[in-house]
Amino acid sequence: MAYWLMKSEPDAYGWNDLVNEGEGTWDGVRNHRAANNLRAMQVGDEVFFYHSNIGKEIVGIATVSKAGITDPSDPEGKWAAVKVKPVRKLKRPVTLAQVKGDPKLAEMELVKFSRLSVGVVTPQEWDYVLGLAGE
Repeated sequence: MAYWLMKSEPDAYGWNDLVNEGEGTWDGVRNHRAANNLRAMQVGDEVFFYHSNIGKEIVGIATVSKAGITDPSDPEGKWAAVKVKPVRKLKRPVTLAQVKGDPKLAEMELVKFSRLSVGVVTPQEWDYVLGLAGE
């Protein structure tokens, strides 16, 4: 299993939207690195759901429910997408300030590639962030 972080602006598509839908399509990604991350995802991989712009915090965990699909919002069929299902809301959100201020997370893609909408999370980072969230 691999771990990921997906960013979304909560006023456009937030954690509660995913929970209400039960399963959402992660599409509209037009950055090559982020799209390659989507292509690398497998069913069962776990994902941190991050509220960008407003809140700037990791708020929940989702799982990849369908991998390797073509982005339905791309008329040319060149971009990737996945489907995700909510697993659970974190006990405590983990803020971007917490992540940036912690030397143990200095190499996290959320810090190093701050504009990347879909990033890799190492198993060590995953476990550490869960600890920060009180999980």
